[in-house]
Amino acid sequence: MTEQQTEAPVPTPEPSAPEPSAPAKPRRVLAAVARWTAAVVVCGGLGAGVVAGITAMERTDVPGLATESDGRWAYPALSLPALPEGSPRPFTVGNDAETHHADPRRLLLPAPAGATVDPKLDGAWVGVDQYLALYPKEQRAELRQAVDDSALRNIVARAWTMPDGTRSAVYLLRFKSVGFSEDFKDNAIDAGSAEAVPLDGARDVETDPLATEIEVPDTTVYAVAEKKPYGPEQTRWAYIQAGDTLALVVQSHQGGAAHVPFQQTVTLQNQLLG
Repeated sequence: MTEQQTEAPVPTPEPSAPEPSAPAKPRRVLAAVARWTAAVVVCGGLGAGVVAGITAMERTDVPGLATESDGRWAYPALSLPALPEGSPRPFTVGNDAETHHADPRRLLLPAPAGATVDPKLDGAWVGVDQYLALYPKEQRAELRQAVDDSALRNIVARAWTMPDGTRSAVYLLRFKSVGFSEDFKDNAIDAGSAEAVPLDGARDVETDPLATEIEVPDTTVYAVAEKKPYGPEQTRWAYIQAGDTLALVVQSHQGGAAHVPFQQTVTLQNQLLG
């Protein structure tokens, strides 16, 4: 797997000597995904060629959502990429670093039907500075130092805009191990706490009320939304801690970001990483 620690669009090779993993910290569950997700994970096969299909539910299959206007987006049928021969899945016995061996670009959620994809964030590798631009200017130098100290391997991202104007972006940050990933989440951005680093332009936030009935094993979601009054538009975002990978899902919309597509998007990206 290639590296991405600079602004170059193509990641640099990993050093030959592996770095030691920092000790993983206890995960703090503040919010998880809801029972009315638009997809479920269907696992089949074991070993190097393991593939898990993620298929869309019909609305009539979901209690309370047998309508055509529940607000969900039409994502394409999803499946996990096959692993390189001999590589374990991230949360299997023996994979202590909880490494995702699949190409992270294949683990990134695709845009739904009708979306206009941002050509600058089309699912390819992105630079650190492009990711840090999500945060307030006064925080970026400190975050940059945290990235430099974190054994970050690479970043991939995709962004799109829906016909109703909702803007979405998903970033996957892949580290050397779960220890480095959780250390960055806990000590750099402080996800899930009252002192968490906000996104640029965001006002006061509160925990996003994602239901807790459906959880993806071995992952944790930290979701927040801007409180009213939030100005011309509202932003919701969520971090997904999944082994060596930390995902950030962001959605904004003028007048208020809808809860249903945000919940759906976080759920699907969570399943791809779980």
